[in-house]
Amino acid sequence: MANITAGMVKELRERTGLGMMDCKKALVEADGDMDKAIDDLRKASGMKAAKKAGRIAAEGTVLTKISEDGNFGVIIEVNSETDFVARDDNFLNFAQSVLDQAFESRETDVAKVMSAGLEDAREKLVQKIGENISVRRIEMIEFKNANDGIVDTYIHSNNRIAVLVAIKGGDDTLAKDIAMHVAAVNPIVVRAEDVPKELLAKESEIYSAQARESGKPEEIIEKMIQGRLRKYVAEVSLLDQPFVKDGEITIAGLLKKAGADVVSFTRFEVGEGIEKAEVDFAAEVAAASHV
Repeated sequence: MANITAGMVKELRERTGLGMMDCKKALVEADGDMDKAIDDLRKASGMKAAKKAGRIAAEGTVLTKISEDGNFGVIIEVNSETDFVARDDNFLNFAQSVLDQAFESRETDVAKVMSAGLEDAREKLVQKIGENISVRRIEMIEFKNANDGIVDTYIHSNNRIAVLVAIKGGDDTLAKDIAMHVAAVNPIVVRAEDVPKELLAKESEIYSAQARESGKPEEIIEKMIQGRLRKYVAEVSLLDQPFVKDGEITIAGLLKKAGADVVSFTRFEVGEGIEKAEVDFAAEVAAASHV
């Protein structure tokens, strides 16, 4: 049996907006597994997806670089412990050096990129600044020939969100618009058929539990589940989303007008998915007296 701390209950409350006792019970039944507790609460209460903010603690920057012919691009994330350091010129210069090395070597393996003298530079920067600095991830998109397509980028919100997008047909303006849309709306996949089966199965299980709470006949419940799944798939698929600059047209419609298609995209957001590392001992002690 996992030890359910007051801090865990507090985090689950912040992420779900549900009551303390419901959150504590869900954590106990999930044996301390935060994600499972959230899924169970969604099934039981009809709650929508939980907030991600509680899991995002890392600071840093995301950067991109595109080749002059527009057929190749690189995107990186470099992390620091605080936002203050993320704005420091020494940190930003280091991040730019990592980007340049990844671009020149066309390499996405962080260890290989760092082996070109950058690991020493990172260690010196850590000593100078007094915070841990890490290169988290590097991705690239490339067309073999310049005429095969266009790679473009969009960076948003103080270098906290960056996108690379590859399209065939269209022009630089269209590619930039698609990249901006991806930054703003955060689709999971390009096409509906690309949604992972395991993700569909998880959502189906949650919708099923919610629908059965209604007490309606099984055939109605099945229609409810399928309807919600179709809506979910449309919401997370780039081509089905209303264009962020014109809600009257979908991305698929926008591309059709230009005789273009999206090949792929990569979206980085600073700190996404990194477990929160801070511990508020005073809050834990205060909460513990009520749990």
